[in-house]
Amino acid sequence: VVTMAKSKNHTNHNQNKKAHRNGIKKPKTYRHPSLKGVDSKFLRNQRFAKRGTFLLMTKKKAAARAAAKAKTA
Repeated sequence: VVTMAKSKNHTNHNQNKKAHRNGIKKPKTYRHPSLKGVDSKFLRNQRFAKRGTFLLMTKKKAAARAAAKAKTA
């Protein structure tokens, strides 16, 4: 028994219309992306760096407050 060759291998008909009916949306972006899977050595250093920056900024803010207080008094 000889069968005919298959003629249609691929079609993309109507797929674009279907995709755009509800709109093609961008993936949601979050304010703080997850650090899961990030290099542990980097994360450890980042933690120390954040703490150092925090301490520095609190000292600067305290000095600025003291300067403002001295200026008004």
